[in-house]
Amino acid sequence: MELIDKIKDNARKHNMRIVLPEGTEERNIKAADAAIAEGLARITLIGNPEEIKGLAAKYDLKNISKATVIDPKSHAMKEKYIDLMVELRKSKGLTREEASRLIEDPLYLGVLMIKNGDADGEVSGADHATGDVLRPAFQYVKTAPGISVVSGAFIMILKDKEFGHDGILLFADGAVHPDPTDKELAEIAVATAHTARTIVGMEPKVALLSFSTKGSAKHEMVDKVVNATRMAKEMAPDIDFDGELQADAALIPEIGKKKAPGSKIAGEANVLIFPDLQSGNIAYKLVQRLAHAEAIGPVLQGMAAPINDLSRGCSVSDIVSLIAITANQAAGLKK
Repeated sequence: MELIDKIKDNARKHNMRIVLPEGTEERNIKAADAAIAEGLARITLIGNPEEIKGLAAKYDLKNISKATVIDPKSHAMKEKYIDLMVELRKSKGLTREEASRLIEDPLYLGVLMIKNGDADGEVSGADHATGDVLRPAFQYVKTAPGISVVSGAFIMILKDKEFGHDGILLFADGAVHPDPTDKELAEIAVATAHTARTIVGMEPKVALLSFSTKGSAKHEMVDKVVNATRMAKEMAPDIDFDGELQADAALIPEIGKKKAPGSKIAGEANVLIFPDLQSGNIAYKLVQRLAHAEAIGPVLQGMAAPINDLSRGCSVSDIVSLIAITANQAAGLKK
């Protein structure tokens, strides 16, 4: 069974509630129809009900009637969500008038549904910039306990099955945080390990990468990775971390044994943590293009509830896959 099929199969077991704020966008409504047909989640669409009904007829969608549709301008929970917004942001000076305006923005409504316990996760971004998707999430859902930074992991599926977990590797951070501190890098490592468990279903073997292996070079950039490795081990002692490791020492057994003898990770890594966004983003794109690997993501991690951002060039199938991934994240967080 392919990985995405496993992810979908697991999503079906949990029946999570996933909200799509861009409910009148063509790809989103088609993806909602497909996700409902596949039984991946209970779907909520945010948008004008009559417009959604018309689009369902236009595209001949048979399952949208099974979705919950919420009109952002008028719904039964509007006043309660306004009260919640004002309470949560009163220290920032949010007025009721401002909250009344913001709650009609589907991106704010989606996160308030999650904050109030009326949805388990969100998928958005096909028609909005990443900053617009994440701003309300940071303001109201915030990060998970013990985590101060949000990051983006890519699930890399390689044709060469000798690397990682039968050809599956996780790369992070490749999407969000430009230059993490040592503590933030440790948090990214821990969050990515949890992503490996909850979405891929593999036991993480986490390598924190550098241009040095076990003191072969001296530099403050190496020190950051060394410190992050120590902190990650303290934060999650049930997970195997090692660093600093060069990429070849992390991935190739004979090189790992030579450069880092005695390491449980060297040569066996299936999660690669890059020291900054620049190296992580370059690496995932190179592997995707040169090795013809499939790159799923970015999967946003570190939030108190899963809120995932789509590429504006995404396909319907991309949205369906991210709905399934988000459902798995939500189930993992509930555990």
